[in-house]
Amino acid sequence: MPTQTCPVCAAEVQQDDLICFTCGANLPRAAMPDDDPATPPTVMQAHLKRDNGALRSCPNCGISVADPADLICSNCRQPLPQGQGQISPVVLRLVFPTGNVDVPAGTSLLLGRDPQESLVAAAFARFENVSRRHATVSVDDAGHASVRDEHSTNGTWVNGDRVLPGVDVRLADGDNLRLAADITAEVLLPTQQPDPATFSRD
Repeated sequence: MPTQTCPVCAAEVQQDDLICFTCGANLPRAAMPDDDPATPPTVMQAHLKRDNGALRSCPNCGISVADPADLICSNCRQPLPQGQGQISPVVLRLVFPTGNVDVPAGTSLLLGRDPQESLVAAAFARFENVSRRHATVSVDDAGHASVRDEHSTNGTWVNGDRVLPGVDVRLADGDNLRLAADITAEVLLPTQQPDPATFSRD
């Protein structure tokens, strides 16, 4: 292996040494050759670069869109397509007499008396008619909420209509959700963002 000298004390050092073992000075590093292949990006780095770093263009007029959060093209005022995988900030709130249950977008929550199955089992502990696995409430990434009866003994109702076991039923703001005959919740679901297509120039 070729040797070189320390620029401070002129002692002989090896090419791969980082410091001079005689005087302790930092040694200059040799420049990396330009023809060395760069480390390829990871799958996640490529995904983030595609979703956040790359410029989008308006499908209507073709102008570049610098801000990925833009909903409307600044040039032609037409709605821009939104990237996949974006999660709505909407949080569904069920107002039970025993307390509130919040379900963020992109999640689901089992309602029931079994503490090993339901994170909110304590809210139903004194209601014997509520099954251990009674119903599942879900909010998708877009903020749409639904409830599914998990084959409960005493049923689930939305606005007085019984939910068929295993069938998802949409929930809307102001709905009334009832588990068995015992416990009723008011559904609070914030209004969704308006459709960009309905925006006017003013």
